[in-house]
Amino acid sequence: MNQAEHAPRVVFAHGKESGPWGSKIRHLAAIAEAAGCAVDSPDYSAMMDPLERLRHLETLAPAGTPLLLVGSSMGGYVSAMACAALRPAALLLMAPALYLDGYPGEPRDCPADTVVVHGWHDDIVPLSASLNFARARSAALHIVDDGHRLADSLDLIGALFQRQLERALGHR
Repeated sequence: MNQAEHAPRVVFAHGKESGPWGSKIRHLAAIAEAAGCAVDSPDYSAMMDPLERLRHLETLAPAGTPLLLVGSSMGGYVSAMACAALRPAALLLMAPALYLDGYPGEPRDCPADTVVVHGWHDDIVPLSASLNFARARSAALHIVDDGHRLADSLDLIGALFQRQLERALGHR
């Protein structure tokens, strides 16, 4: 294992119509960097197929001790589906595009420290997707008074992520 694989790392996966450094990722990346984590946010903008994005992340094979995956919408699908290959210590999903047409498969080997945030007013991904995912794993599910972008919930998401980082870094 090289030195970079020993460093704590957070890998973000953005949504279909956003970019690698959108507002949620910038907000969470600042928290991760302040905690001493390396931060990666691959650009998936040219890839509209969620399976292509998943293969790309698996090919990148990010490593860290611990490794945390964070995904929003299509990026939530990618992060959840990558757990089997990447074995992260923690997973944060925001309005994950799970169980939708064109998004095949069932996430496997998601870590015990999995947190899901979904908006009551999400008009893109049904709340039932997050409910089903969280129920099957006894994952922490936070339903907020917000829409798909979760723009009004950044402070809460940041606090949840900060707690995940503290737990993960405490187990190094």
